[in-house]
Amino acid sequence: MKKTKRIISLVAILAMLSMYCFSFNMGSTSYAVDSNNDDWLHCEGDKVVDMNGNEVWLTGANWFGFNCSENVFHGAWYDVKNILKAVADRGIGLLRIPISTELLYSWMIGKPNKVSSVTAANDPPYMVMNPDFYDPATKGPKNSMEIFDIIMGYCKELGIKVMIDVHSPDANNSGHMYNIWYGLETETAGTVTTKMWIDTLVWLTDKYKNDDTILAIDLKNEPHGSRGYSGPCPSDIAKWDDSTDENNWKYASEQCGKAILKANPKMLIVIEGIQVYPRTEKGYTFDDPDVWGASGDAAVYHNAWWGGNLRGVKDHPVDFGSPALNKQIIYSPHDYGPSVYNQPWFDKDFTTQTLLDDYWYDTWAYIDDKKIAPLLIGEWGGHMDAGKNQKWMTLLRDYMIKNRINHTFWCINPNSGDTGGLVGNDWSTWDESKYGLFKPSLWQSGGKFVGLDHQVPLGKNGISLGEYLGNPSSPKDTPTPTTSKNVSPTPTPTKPTIGTDKISGYISSEVSSSSSEIKKGFKVEIDGTAVSATTNASGYFEITALPEAASSFTIKISKPGYLSREIAGIKKNGTIGTQSTPIVIWVGDIKTPQDGVINMTDIIEVAKVFGSVTDDGKYDSACDTNLDGAVNMADIVNIAKHFNATTASYTN
Repeated sequence: MKKTKRIISLVAILAMLSMYCFSFNMGSTSYAVDSNNDDWLHCEGDKVVDMNGNEVWLTGANWFGFNCSENVFHGAWYDVKNILKAVADRGIGLLRIPISTELLYSWMIGKPNKVSSVTAANDPPYMVMNPDFYDPATKGPKNSMEIFDIIMGYCKELGIKVMIDVHSPDANNSGHMYNIWYGLETETAGTVTTKMWIDTLVWLTDKYKNDDTILAIDLKNEPHGSRGYSGPCPSDIAKWDDSTDENNWKYASEQCGKAILKANPKMLIVIEGIQVYPRTEKGYTFDDPDVWGASGDAAVYHNAWWGGNLRGVKDHPVDFGSPALNKQIIYSPHDYGPSVYNQPWFDKDFTTQTLLDDYWYDTWAYIDDKKIAPLLIGEWGGHMDAGKNQKWMTLLRDYMIKNRINHTFWCINPNSGDTGGLVGNDWSTWDESKYGLFKPSLWQSGGKFVGLDHQVPLGKNGISLGEYLGNPSSPKDTPTPTTSKNVSPTPTPTKPTIGTDKISGYISSEVSSSSSEIKKGFKVEIDGTAVSATTNASGYFEITALPEAASSFTIKISKPGYLSREIAGIKKNGTIGTQSTPIVIWVGDIKTPQDGVINMTDIIEVAKVFGSVTDDGKYDSACDTNLDGAVNMADIVNIAKHFNATTASYTN
């Protein structure tokens, strides 16, 4: 009988929760839409700036699928707008979207290719999923261009800006393997030519010239190819010299970039490198065959990651023909770690300095150092291996933060074999460990993510560029990373030098309760150390033993049954919250171990003890959210207020 009652209680709880969450979501945040077309960017030296010359920082991630045979984002079998909301809420302000020339051509000629692997339904109350993608005329999904345009509208609402990346000539899940931007036969567009590649990008630029959602075009993903050991230079590899050969990537970039800028002179033109570059310092050119087995000073070519070799900029910089047009150029290497391929520069106990000496500086970092142009690391990322790859990611991340190098992480998708992704296979659960490594590299100020739209805040945890520029803090408020020469891939807390400064403040639950225990017991700890304090019955805490070496800190606030919260940029002798306006922590992460999200597993934990009271043998104080001595519907309502929230959902 008791088991039957518990099942009935659970059914009632779930029904109540469904109704509550529906009504709660109906009142969710409505997003402003930028209509001023005032977010276009240009470059000054090694910096990207807005229309008024204010420095900005492009930080984001890749989401692929439009380059593949599905002709749409992978993951579109789930709710794309919800995924984009999570992307914005977690501070990803620039979305690099790979696409194929074949797909762009279908749009240009007015016959958009169809999509596959999309859930599009608008049949309430039975099935509603991506309702904006649903075409009632066909009773299926809209075409690829219609869906792309809808997604651009979502990005506009959420404060996300977009960089288009021509990932491959054809719509192909392995299209990145093809060396160059032309010469490939496709299923729907015939053979892709250089002219088709340029024409499609000019068409896209013209289509969006009055909408600053798409701020940049990455002309071609990873041009590459090796020289070979005999004969003339192959015509199917990407080279970089002063010729007008069709496979000269520098020349092709100039022709394409100038054509795009004729349609919209405000578009950022993003130019990747190639794979091999001759040792011009020794007189070699692409006319010289490579030498088998040659290495070090005997080598004829400098090798790099595909698209990563920008040595040619030193000898032959891209030139659009005028200083004004050249201010739209960004150079974009790709950089990966040993889990993708164990390059020679990883064959040692590498540090930031050895990576600079052995590879980074002469391959691409000099462009930023000498203020030739801005850099944007278009792809970086990898598996969290607690070893060399994670160490490399940390070193590159910290170097980019220190030098404010623009970047887009590879990738959001979980289905990249080389690197894995930021989300799991359900496209809603985030890899918090990987995101935790990535998060410090996102543009932040005062604990909030900074967007690139002057009007629209970046998600619900961010601010607009206009709001940021009204803030007296400087553009360099993003926390400075540690710069130890030997960064451990899995750092452990050390005993820091302790000073006499302090951090204090007030923490509270938002739950209405008469219990004196409701504000008590929140643990407030300094991230990366063993230093912490616990709140008293008034919610007050005081940490008095701060590490002397740091000037600002990230604190983590946690308590059993509550969703943990992190706040960055706390200064010595700073305070967070007051007795009248404390820092609020949400109740609901009930299940042990806590997973950083309030979801159905937590509701089920409450259902297991629903109806219990103090000292009856079943009572669990973590499920009694208002500490009134009984687990009942009031506790369910308290949890439902932030159902599906994660640690990233707080507005810090």
